Amino acid sequence: MKLKSINTYLILLIGLMAASCDFDNFEEPKSTLSGRVVYNGEPLGLRSNGVQLELWQHGYDLFQKIPVYVDQDGSFSAVLFDGDYKMTLLRGNGPWMDQTDSIDVQVRGNQIVDVEVQPYYVLSNTSVNRNGDNLSVTFTVDGVNADRGLEHASVYMGRTMLTDAVRNDGIFNVPADQIELGTPVTIEVPIPGNLSARSEIFVRIGAKTVGIPELVYTQVDSITL
Repeated sequence: MKLKSINTYLILLIGLMAASCDFDNFEEPKSTLSGRVVYNGEPLGLRSNGVQLELWQHGYDLFQKIPVYVDQDGSFSAVLFDGDYKMTLLRGNGPWMDQTDSIDVQVRGNQIVDVEVQPYYVLSNTSVNRNGDNLSVTFTVDGVNADRGLEHASVYMGRTMLTDAVRNDGIFNVPADQIELGTPVTIEVPIPGNLSARSEIFVRIGAKTVGIPELVYTQVDSITL
């Protein structure tokens, strides 16, 4: 009985050592897929990690999505194994029309792919300047696929570059009935008291579509106070 126990122990030990060697020899992914979410070739301003792309790779026993989160400047990056992937957009996740077709992506070394989307609205002709205790803000909301209504536009102010509808230190809302699409809007926005003593603040403008949780934003402006 003792001899059988010793033999069993040796077999288990050898198996564990072999598995450990296999684990140590496991090759990590080394290729990079990067790109931007764009409209007409220009990156869209988004909420950092608020929008997610999905990668799928067929032909393997473990078939599950690889989430890829988009940064606030519209860029994304993922480290992957070389291979053929399908990229999809989550329905209702971004401030654009749903896109049912997947995108074929070949990863062989470093690969760059821009993902073209059709937003409901975009912001243009934006400017932000200090005017005493206020910010003088100008922007235009343009309808691209305005089958969904505009809910509001908002000015978001914060202490860091990661400023949006979730992370901010001050908000100023402009209702949709005060916005004419394609026409510049100029407003005076009071600088919040909790930001007024700072040497600089960060400002973004966002446009909210009815029924869509994520906003489209301008890129971040740094304003010296």
